[in-house]
Amino acid sequence: MIPKITFPEFQEIIENKDWRTIKSRLSELSSQDIAELLSFLDTKEAILVFRLVSYQKATEIFSDLEPSLQEFILTHFADKEIKQIIQELSYDDRTALFEDLPGKLTQKLLNFLDKKDRVEALKLLGYPEDSVGRLMTPDYVVVRPEWSIQKSFEHIRKYGKDAETINMIYVVDKNWKLLDDIPIRRFILFEQDEQVRDMMDFSFVSISAIEDQEDAYKLFKKYDLTVLPVIDKEGVLLGIVTVDDIFDVREEEVTEDFHKTSAISPVEESYYTVSASRLYRKRIGWLLILLLTDFFSSSIIAHFENAIQAVIALAFFIPILIDSGGNISAQSSTLIIRALATGELTIRSWFKVVKKELLIGLMIGLTLGSILYIRGFFWRGGPTIGMVVGISMVAITVWANLLGSILPIILTKLKLDPAVISSPLLTTLIDSTGLIIYFSLAKFVLHLE
Repeated sequence: MIPKITFPEFQEIIENKDWRTIKSRLSELSSQDIAELLSFLDTKEAILVFRLVSYQKATEIFSDLEPSLQEFILTHFADKEIKQIIQELSYDDRTALFEDLPGKLTQKLLNFLDKKDRVEALKLLGYPEDSVGRLMTPDYVVVRPEWSIQKSFEHIRKYGKDAETINMIYVVDKNWKLLDDIPIRRFILFEQDEQVRDMMDFSFVSISAIEDQEDAYKLFKKYDLTVLPVIDKEGVLLGIVTVDDIFDVREEEVTEDFHKTSAISPVEESYYTVSASRLYRKRIGWLLILLLTDFFSSSIIAHFENAIQAVIALAFFIPILIDSGGNISAQSSTLIIRALATGELTIRSWFKVVKKELLIGLMIGLTLGSILYIRGFFWRGGPTIGMVVGISMVAITVWANLLGSILPIILTKLKLDPAVISSPLLTTLIDSTGLIIYFSLAKFVLHLE
């Protein structure tokens, strides 16, 4: 939905302190649009606006707010207001909130819940971090195979209003073991006096509560699901995960991967709400590490200083060679990381990857190397220099392409996140090895000391 008011317009109304107009305009917007507007405001303004929305909409908005603003509300609002918000949150939203809060604050909020909800919250928090169990909700509708369609409809009407979704109805036995999932559409089309078992095909997709959330995302994508049942090792139905929740998680993971590939520690808040000092801390660590690796590249150039002085033309091609190597390695690593993340590629495919990337690297290297050979031949030192830079480009390209493609597979094998091979780090590594290849070849061909 496109907001009916732009942020500059909204900001102007706030500055004029026209609270009546603000309240009126907020009533026209969805909770998601209001949460988005609040993310652009400073904390004090956001709190003022948040207090103007209706109680019914406040809980919906709260679920979509940035974690830092959520924590501010929970530490500055009255206990009565906080209790109302926490009690109205869905199980999965509540679990996600508790995961991000300090332990002491989480304990305080748990005490605001009734016994049943508190037990359920503690159970969900007991699953491993990033597991499907942390994401699932116990709000779903089940029926029994021996029930009639009419009885099932009566049950759905009674309990469906509290369910996360009724698009899919689950069939369980007396031990709560999942037998099937049936779309609500099928219930509508069948005769009222038929039994649930008449509709069952015993074909369904499910996932264990201890599986990684990434595995759930792959199932959603592969089978085009809108909801996924979660079971234990005995096949007992524990809860469900809906498509909106899994894609929220996926968005967070993609954002985190983008940060990692740019040598930035993950930042959960939006750019507008996070402070400059926090962004500095998130960025400076990796930059210091990369600076140290750049010192190594500089020492390599210093080591070959005599060769550069003897043939000045060699210096002209340094940025061309190392930049090309860095770009090529970044391309190949991005392709492989993406293929690993989507399941298109597995660790067992490493040999096929090596063969394919060696060929691709050679083809790219010959193309770029030919151009550099011509450049060196006609403008920078003649055929010998052209041969040195041309062969160096081929060697660096093949090496960079191979390294960029095989390192993500190695890290995945070691149970590490391949996204940590950030482009700057990989580029720096290629810079160092590329310089060694270039100057070693130059010394050999040109007979330099």
